Amino acid sequence: MKKRFAVVLSTAMALSCVACSNSDTTQTTTAAEKTTAAAETTTEAEVTTAEETTANETQETTSEATADYMSYEEFLAAEVDTEVTVKAYVMDKQSWWDNKATVYATTDDDGAYFLYNMECSEEDYELLTEGTKIIVTGYKAEWSGEVEITEATFEIVDDETFIVNPVDVTDYLDKDYLSDYMNQKVSFKGMTVEPITDADGNEAAFLYNWDGSGEDGNDLYFNVSVNGNTYNFTVESYLRGAGTEVYEAVKALEIGDVIDLEGYLYWYNGANPHITKVSEHVEEGPVMTYEEYVAAELDAPVTIEAYVQGKQSWWDDKATVYLQDEDGAYFAYNMTCSEVDYELLSVGNKIRVTGYKSEWSGEVEITDAVFELLYDDPVVFDPVDVTDKLGTDELIDYQNQKVEFLDMTIESITDADGNEASFLYNWDGSGEEGNDLYFNASYNGQTYTFTVESYLTGPDTEVYQQVKELKVGDVVDLVGFLYWYNGVNPHITEVRVG
Repeated sequence: MKKRFAVVLSTAMALSCVACSNSDTTQTTTAAEKTTAAAETTTEAEVTTAEETTANETQETTSEATADYMSYEEFLAAEVDTEVTVKAYVMDKQSWWDNKATVYATTDDDGAYFLYNMECSEEDYELLTEGTKIIVTGYKAEWSGEVEITEATFEIVDDETFIVNPVDVTDYLDKDYLSDYMNQKVSFKGMTVEPITDADGNEAAFLYNWDGSGEDGNDLYFNVSVNGNTYNFTVESYLRGAGTEVYEAVKALEIGDVIDLEGYLYWYNGANPHITKVSEHVEEGPVMTYEEYVAAELDAPVTIEAYVQGKQSWWDDKATVYLQDEDGAYFAYNMTCSEVDYELLSVGNKIRVTGYKSEWSGEVEITDAVFELLYDDPVVFDPVDVTDKLGTDELIDYQNQKVEFLDMTIESITDADGNEASFLYNWDGSGEEGNDLYFNASYNGQTYTFTVESYLTGPDTEVYQQVKELKVGDVVDLVGFLYWYNGVNPHITEVRVG
């Protein structure tokens, strides 16, 4: 059970419009107020003789010392200004300056920390990537309601990593226990952009600084509402400055837009979320089983959870991916996705996708979709042998799955001019290096056409080069995704010759 912070917090949930007022000045002043001239300390290692300890014993002692840290519950119970040592995992890095780092970090259960001006070299700052485990020693502090760790040092521990999924706290915005989630990675769903008023009474969708006194590069402030209440959110320029995706997205907001937000639940005389991601809100229904997805009508809204099995392409903030669960597979076409998020989509990642069920030339897919990365253990499915299903009505039941075809014989394929070859650039031979490859293979006396989709596996991939080397008569196993285009059109990702 979560413990509440022993901090006097305002129960009125109108998130303060003066949070971090005049951001640049406040950051400088805050650092001066919060940072004291910490005494330098030197820890001298105890000297032991070889007779007193072995190298293994020394390693065990070090491990035990590293493991001597507080639980999150003990941290909450500690008095302000007392020394604390905690285990944490880096969520995000806010800033580095003059060998000081400010970092958001999480526990591996139900809490988070704000590590303010922690001693950190520039080299070590580069090592503090998301998920990195650290042991932090400093002092528990409180500033305008924000509970943090100051005057801290840290040690990177290489034995494990942990990445946290944002917690949806939309329904907690008007609750006193919102503070239980202080500094955690959180999300807010279905928020409507409301006007915000500057110091001169002018209304806008966002302001530079809390009163509109700033310029590009300063913090952004904007108002959003849900359930009849309006709240003030911030894009903290030290965390996500001008030119970052979220900074530019907030500048493009219009009053009335309905959006989803992610960020960190910072506190300044009340909740003052520091937003790191903005996306269009798509109303989510309950997560469907594959059977329910198959039964849904075309153009119906759908929400599914599945594991990425192949990344086909990214362009103009749109991603196309193959997905699969234990019962079936999905093709998510032109799903809204930033370039940064596309890099995070590793094969095996579980995601929740909300969009519309569509069909194009026989291919059933999800379009107009958004997604959320879920931090379950990765799953990669083995291909299903569908060789005996070729030429049958049953084959379509495996649409979009990772499949394999065994003991296929390469046959000639004819271009638009009647010339035969073992493969063609494009279906009619009209293409060139870099275009899709088409080739024929037979089984049980029947010949089928297969494709190497250049967006999925382009000319720099092994399978692309392998298919170019195939000879008529070669016997091969083929692995790929069971795409459909006016009939079966497998997209091959692996060729095993012989």
